[in-house]
Amino acid sequence: MVESVSHPPSARIRRVLVANRGEIAVRIIRTLRSLGIESVLAVSSADRASLGARLAGRAICIGPPRSSESYLNIPALVHAALASGCQAVHPGYGFLSERAGFAQACEDNGLIFIGPSARQIESVGNKLEARRIAELAHVPITPGGAVDTLEQALRMAQRIGYPVLIKAVGGGGGRGLKRANTPAELSALFELASAEALAAFGDGRVYIEVFVTEGRHVEVQVLGDGDSVIHLGDRDCSVQRRYQKLVEEAPAPLLPDGLRQELHAAAVRFASSIGYRSLGTVEFLVDVARSSFYFLEMNARIQVEHPVTEMVTGLDLVAQQLRVAQGERLQLAQSDIRLRGHAIECRINAEDPANQFMPSPGTVAEAYFPQGAGLRVDTHIESGASIPPFYDSMIAKVIAWAATRDEARRLLDGALAGVRLTGIETNLALHREVLATPEFTEGGVDTGFLGRFLAERTAAAPRPAKP
Repeated sequence: MVESVSHPPSARIRRVLVANRGEIAVRIIRTLRSLGIESVLAVSSADRASLGARLAGRAICIGPPRSSESYLNIPALVHAALASGCQAVHPGYGFLSERAGFAQACEDNGLIFIGPSARQIESVGNKLEARRIAELAHVPITPGGAVDTLEQALRMAQRIGYPVLIKAVGGGGGRGLKRANTPAELSALFELASAEALAAFGDGRVYIEVFVTEGRHVEVQVLGDGDSVIHLGDRDCSVQRRYQKLVEEAPAPLLPDGLRQELHAAAVRFASSIGYRSLGTVEFLVDVARSSFYFLEMNARIQVEHPVTEMVTGLDLVAQQLRVAQGERLQLAQSDIRLRGHAIECRINAEDPANQFMPSPGTVAEAYFPQGAGLRVDTHIESGASIPPFYDSMIAKVIAWAATRDEARRLLDGALAGVRLTGIETNLALHREVLATPEFTEGGVDTGFLGRFLAERTAAAPRPAKP
């Protein structure tokens, strides 16, 4: 059943509070500037001297470094928006971007939330409700369901078969997510997953679903105005470490045309069934060998990996979000979307792969990113920049576009070879190793690829000689 969506009034947004930090804040500010819209950046005390703070028309400190006291502080953000004369708030990704309470607080205070309605965020953010919506929209879902106790979980796993995933009802991003291969593992992990979900999302409920071995993570970008929905193609995000994406590309390689079209249609059906408004991503687990797929979740926000879609469509997705938020109808029909070439993105993290990927905060002595045709870098890092220990370790995204996938892969590898980031540890070298593997070069790796690669890499590493 389509939700009855109240459209925001058609009124030009003149000033926007950017309620985020890092590279996404810089990226949003740049689009606002290109559209002649003023930007106000909400910053913690740790980010007062950030690139985003200097690029914004104004920066307002909303609290101490810890996210709970700044970037997750809804009253402080709403007050900052109202006090600075903003008409709208852009939440970026992460932090409060998928908190229905934040969207509702904006709406209650006369602020335009640049995203879907609070009700839509709540519906798709609840993974059980999202599964129900998918079923009603005739979108395949993985076997499984809600469980309240370990005993119920064990019975469910016995019915659907091992391995299974324990997943948080109220969130994503890998938190509260555990794989259990046996009843003993499920018994050991069930309470831990619930505790992690409660700490991360304020909701300790979990559900169980079957784990598809050798599945691929393929997602479809959708855009809706409350009345109509179109898709902007697909992305493959299967190169993951502990359910965190590392490399993304568009379009997904080696997908049969028929299966690709089914994925696009399913994503549009799902979003249309709730009268979706704004930018969103419908994520699927794809079993190419069986030409089947299952609904995973919908992210009701802009994604980290949105640049690869922008590169192959030629669209500015933040600008599209703003137009819809202003009450405009989609100016694009499905037939207007033309996908050109191939784009691949690598997430550069300040972390030490040689030390169990421990975060590497500190001061960047030198920061240099190559430029050239087909290359794009989204970052907030420059020489002398400080990387605080309080936030996500991602500091940049390097994206390459070319006419073919192999050309894009080679261009990206060359760009990564030219990046200089000193003073901190990064995963740059690991990215180049991944891009050079025969499996990635061929395309179509499954979500277990990186885990296997890292295990083999560790096993092959020379061991230090005994004293």
